[in-house]
Amino acid sequence: MTAVGTLDPDLFRGLFRRHAAGVAVITTTGERPVGFTATSLVALSLEPPLLSFNLSRTSSSWSAVEEAAYVAVHLLAEHQEEVAATFARSGADRFGPATAWSFGPYGVPLLQDVLAWMVCRIETRVHAGDHSVVIGQVVEAGYHPAHRPLVYHDGGFTGLMR
Repeated sequence: MTAVGTLDPDLFRGLFRRHAAGVAVITTTGERPVGFTATSLVALSLEPPLLSFNLSRTSSSWSAVEEAAYVAVHLLAEHQEEVAATFARSGADRFGPATAWSFGPYGVPLLQDVLAWMVCRIETRVHAGDHSVVIGQVVEAGYHPAHRPLVYHDGGFTGLMR
């Protein structure tokens, strides 16, 4: 048993590597399009439709998200492992020629051929430790009925088994 407040960060990270999660890419605009891979997406409320995601305040994307009025949340399909990896990789050309995207509602970058997408108006940001919880209200959305989700588990991407 570990004393309160002394849990090893590597153990904590390892605990959550065992938790399977859907893979999302969050995008917004700052001086240029910005985006990152997230597995912390949570549905919060139906009325109004609210969701949340977490982001480290040391992330290169944080300053754009901190100032943004709108973000796009993309649920990735199982064929989009490379998209997930690109948006997770530091220094990657996330909006380069290999990424299919266009500007969507409210000027946010929308990725193409995703499982689902939601444009959200940022409602609030709450600092929590070294991260911030960002809460957004979904104002526009759509989905691709034939796609299956991409899942992150134990440090890698996979699809669902049937």
